[in-house]
Amino acid sequence: MQLTGNKILITGGATGIGFGLSERFIEEGNTVIICGRRDSALQEAADKLPSLITKQCDLENEDERIALYEWIAAEHPDLNVLINNAGVQNWMSLKDPEFYKKAKNEISINIESPLHMMLLFKELGSLHTIMNVTSALAFSPLTKVPVYSATKAFFHSLTLSFRHMLRNTDIELIEIIPPVLNTDLGGKGIHDSMPSIDLFIDAVFEQLKEEKTELTYGFSDKFSKIGQPEFQTLFGQMNPVV
Repeated sequence: MQLTGNKILITGGATGIGFGLSERFIEEGNTVIICGRRDSALQEAADKLPSLITKQCDLENEDERIALYEWIAAEHPDLNVLINNAGVQNWMSLKDPEFYKKAKNEISINIESPLHMMLLFKELGSLHTIMNVTSALAFSPLTKVPVYSATKAFFHSLTLSFRHMLRNTDIELIEIIPPVLNTDLGGKGIHDSMPSIDLFIDAVFEQLKEEKTELTYGFSDKFSKIGQPEFQTLFGQMNPVV
């Protein structure tokens, strides 16, 4: 992937990994559009990065995803990179009375939305790169976030299939596989002791320069390479019986 001179749409680009990618891509000489459901978060991101283009969009809503694509096609027909980054994570147990409601929310945003976005944006003639942000938990679930882990396993599998199906087209598909990072994903303060987003973004761009299509960092690199015996040990370590 060319690292400069692109026009890039980053879903969920106002915070966390999405904002880190936005900041770095702007530094590298790209035009960046971000979308998200909260106007306040979009405005805060734009205040920090004045060149950002923002668009309010609730990606859980199918009609709004279609409207976003139609807006891009009309106003930014030279968009050539789509980054499916938006995601939601709920910590929950089977005792949670809202388990099913929260699960539906995760499935809609983490699975239905990026699937639909890929199908929509592959029709944009200028598109040459799709980047999907999955997770190390695609390879070994954390049972405190059971549905989130399952959605990322689905998204990883879907990414492999789409890459194969797009092999004879002009569209490259890159998977970004983060470990747990110091973000507010899942709730404020939960991940404060984890590695910083800046270190992760540095690693991502180094791997992009090497033209890799699966970008890992820290324990996500280990997770993505584990075999079945290692998986059983790792699963037990991550999910101790108490």
